[in-house]
Amino acid sequence: MLASDLTGEGDVIQVVSRAFDVLRCFEGHEARLGNLEISNRCGLPRSTVSRLTHTLTRMGQLVYLPRDQKYRIGPSAVAMGTSMTRGLQLRNLIRQRLQEVAEQLPGTVGFVIPDRFHLVYFEYGRAANALGLHDTTGSRISMASTAAGHAYTAALDVEVGDALLLEMEREDPGAAKLLRPRLADNRKFLREHGYVVACGLWNPHINGLAVPLWSPQYQTYVVITIGLLSAMYDEARLHQEVARPMLALGQAIGSLLKGAEGDIFSNRLDQKPLPVAAKKNKITVTEEMNDLEARTRRARASRSVRARDGRR
Repeated sequence: MLASDLTGEGDVIQVVSRAFDVLRCFEGHEARLGNLEISNRCGLPRSTVSRLTHTLTRMGQLVYLPRDQKYRIGPSAVAMGTSMTRGLQLRNLIRQRLQEVAEQLPGTVGFVIPDRFHLVYFEYGRAANALGLHDTTGSRISMASTAAGHAYTAALDVEVGDALLLEMEREDPGAAKLLRPRLADNRKFLREHGYVVACGLWNPHINGLAVPLWSPQYQTYVVITIGLLSAMYDEARLHQEVARPMLALGQAIGSLLKGAEGDIFSNRLDQKPLPVAAKKNKITVTEEMNDLEARTRRARASRSVRARDGRR
């Protein structure tokens, strides 16, 4: 469910929503879970989970393992995911840009997409000497305790963001308690600087910085984020040394997303010429990036936060 759907929540069919809640419990193709474990993770009655897993098994979304008396992701779910990622040349381009920044900074640089009260790593880049953070593709992170989550919620239209927070308060009050007192300041800082920082919320040894981007493909915000050891990068150093390359990365990936609109799930990206790039300080810089980077040096509201279609 996208945050923009929360304002029309009365139209949600609960059984469909709960079925997806069950599938979300399986974080990885090899995960094996029984009904009791799924019930505990979802917060649903075991009888409800039993009916849902039976139906999902009949549909091929889950497979029952008699010896273990557990379930795992089924072939239909795997096929669905495979068909969505086939031909994703855009994904390779994003990974390349993330890796270029990761070579400069000893952390993990990620491209994450929202999933209810979490964000999921769609792609990532990491240098060989990266320390402290080891998320990979498919890893889920909390929206309430990470820089990525704070950037995402700050970028949403106020009405949509407040609706998401109310839903979080009902289902995960601890997370909402962490996010709510920081939301107004995050919105203000994002408007003025184009990024958000969060220090020591998820882990006292990790500081993060994140830039939200509007995705035409998903009709919501996605986020590029970096996590670094707090002993090496305190908040002042994030602003001084990390913000600029991350803003430049955001402009580069934002251009890729805009240029790929309508093509993200097809092979037509193969036919599109890539911009001629020159190496500069280990970041791939195009003429468009040079112009955009120059503008980020002046204090202004982020261009990735736009005022239409539910965007700010």
